[in-house]
Amino acid sequence: MLLKYIALTTVIISIGIYTLVQTYWLPDISLFKVITISSIVSTLLILLLLTSFISRKIWAILALVDKSIFPDLNGTWEGEITLEDGKEILAKAVIRQSLLATQIDMHGESTKSITLETTPTIEQGQKKLYYIYRSTPKNPGWPSYNGSTLFDIRTIGSEKGKKYELSGHYYTDRKTIGRIRLSQVSKDSNSDVSFY
Repeated sequence: MLLKYIALTTVIISIGIYTLVQTYWLPDISLFKVITISSIVSTLLILLLLTSFISRKIWAILALVDKSIFPDLNGTWEGEITLEDGKEILAKAVIRQSLLATQIDMHGESTKSITLETTPTIEQGQKKLYYIYRSTPKNPGWPSYNGSTLFDIRTIGSEKGKKYELSGHYYTDRKTIGRIRLSQVSKDSNSDVSFY
């Protein structure tokens, strides 16, 4: 949807610039120059939209207008991982999300995880995040493993206003299962959340 709006905006701005230039400065401007102007305008728009600062501002404005838009998950998160035996492990994460990618760095007391793939989606009105990761245990004698989680995203109220919560079951290639629950504690995605 955003790419459609960018393309439409580029065409409108390019036609506007062409009309202004032709009317006030150069009445004999060629179509080739219009295409050049269009290319420059679209390149600048795309570069602006890909910067985190600009894209997050646009995202916040669009979220005020359209409540169904996928939420901005950037920030620091804390919660717990519940293992098969019911034991809970403290977990922290940093999510860095842009218009094109979502990266989750998850840290537990005994393991670190990096993102292999994420896919934000809205299924029947429900916001979800598919997350595939590789975990590296703290103990160097234990091998790395891959896993996946389908996070449900929900909004919860707190004394500081509304914040987001991610929760879902995880599955690993070590044939282990469990549950992860994380709550957003900050919008700062530059925090260090590592345990070791």
